[in-house]
Amino acid sequence: MGEKWLVGVDIGGTTIKMAFISLSGDIICSWEIDTDICNKGKHIPASIAKSIDERLKEFNLTKNQLVAIGVGAPGPVNKDDGSVEVAVNLGWEKFQLQTILERETSLPVVVDNDANIAAIGEMWKGAGKGAKNLICVTLGTGVGGGIIVNGEVVHGVNGAGGEIGHITAVPKNGAPCNCGKLGCLETVASATGIVRLAKEELVSSDESSCLRQYQIHQTLSAKHVFDAAKEGDVLANRVVEQVAFHLGLSLSNLANGLNPETIVIGGGVSKAEYTLLRPLREEFVQFAFPRVAQGVEIVTAKLGNYAGVIGAAWLAKEKILNKNVFQ
Repeated sequence: MGEKWLVGVDIGGTTIKMAFISLSGDIICSWEIDTDICNKGKHIPASIAKSIDERLKEFNLTKNQLVAIGVGAPGPVNKDDGSVEVAVNLGWEKFQLQTILERETSLPVVVDNDANIAAIGEMWKGAGKGAKNLICVTLGTGVGGGIIVNGEVVHGVNGAGGEIGHITAVPKNGAPCNCGKLGCLETVASATGIVRLAKEELVSSDESSCLRQYQIHQTLSAKHVFDAAKEGDVLANRVVEQVAFHLGLSLSNLANGLNPETIVIGGGVSKAEYTLLRPLREEFVQFAFPRVAQGVEIVTAKLGNYAGVIGAAWLAKEKILNKNVFQ
């Protein structure tokens, strides 16, 4: 039969990404299923189990081919029992994901936060390959994060470690965040935060900008802002400078405490690599302790949508397979 496989699962609000992955981290096959959020998401474990069985059948294989399942889930995860404290988009509250999925699949399961497993994926096979001390920031609709120290994810005392998006970036008169605080990094460095900053600039200024056409039609997006900045639009560049300032300051303060080897920037906003990374690096160097700045490399993520499933597979390998081997 050859080498056995791991299963990586990355649960999102609209789709669940899944993959069979070799023990060395190579994707055998990957696929997606819709996230069934009816009845407060209680059918999600069963739909994952069913999809795994169907995919095995396509390969004409049995469950003996698989050794363990790693799962990334949104929201804080209890590392002791793999339960999800709360995942608003899924309807989960104190949801016993690990226990239920183990029952549904008859395989050992390990669960962690989705941003954490994306960081692990980048550490194992992506932009942070070889680094054991790294910060991973995901700039999407919100701002997610994962911190790895000496090869281990930082969970903190109650699973909220790595909440980079909720560093206070604007200490006074900040915009409200979904977490209930004001002025979080997420309010200025996420896609929605960037659009908000751009709208504020458009209202407070009369200068010409190609962004006004999108404002009129209410279609303004973060991509429009970065595309305009790349073309030399002054107002758009001012918005990008604000984003780079807040992100650079926040990451430098984190890095001063952690002294990481690599900072990985992922998510949809990171696609504006050349527009954002240059000013971000400049701001970071300005605020970072010089020796910290000398030791770190700021790079864009390489794995894209596969970071989560690869990181989940690594988690299954390290926490279940290797643990069992050495016991």
